[in-house]
Amino acid sequence: MPDSSRNKTRGAAAKGLPSRDQGPAFSVVRTAVAAVLALLGIVWMAVYINVAQDGDQLTWMGDLGRWNFLIGFGLFFLGLAVAAHPGTPLGRGRGVVVGMLGCFLLGLIWIVVYYIAGSGSSIPVLRNLDQYNLVVGIGFMAVGFMYATRWE
Repeated sequence: MPDSSRNKTRGAAAKGLPSRDQGPAFSVVRTAVAAVLALLGIVWMAVYINVAQDGDQLTWMGDLGRWNFLIGFGLFFLGLAVAAHPGTPLGRGRGVVVGMLGCFLLGLIWIVVYYIAGSGSSIPVLRNLDQYNLVVGIGFMAVGFMYATRWE
């Protein structure tokens, strides 16, 4: 019987299919999509804070108010969630541990910095979000749990 299972694995490798040990192949497209989504979220918030928040330029974006942070962090978290797939470098091997612990620590640091700096701080995003900073910190931790489900 052990020979037949060995032949099945060899047959799958000969056909170009991934065996149980290899996992899915590396996906450049999925990695690029994850990076673009995360970068787009950061750029969205940066444009809102630096250009549209005063209401003189990009008035349509300024009219959204705090919803811009939801859009920006949503895109960023979506990019991190897409990167948790085993077809990306963060979704396999040591990358899962790095992604998981990184998200957990970022969430914790975000909340601690908010409580230390307070709502009257000079840090733009922390100042604008007030109590919603807790949601951002918990959002980082939730994405960390997505990585935790991939950990073997």
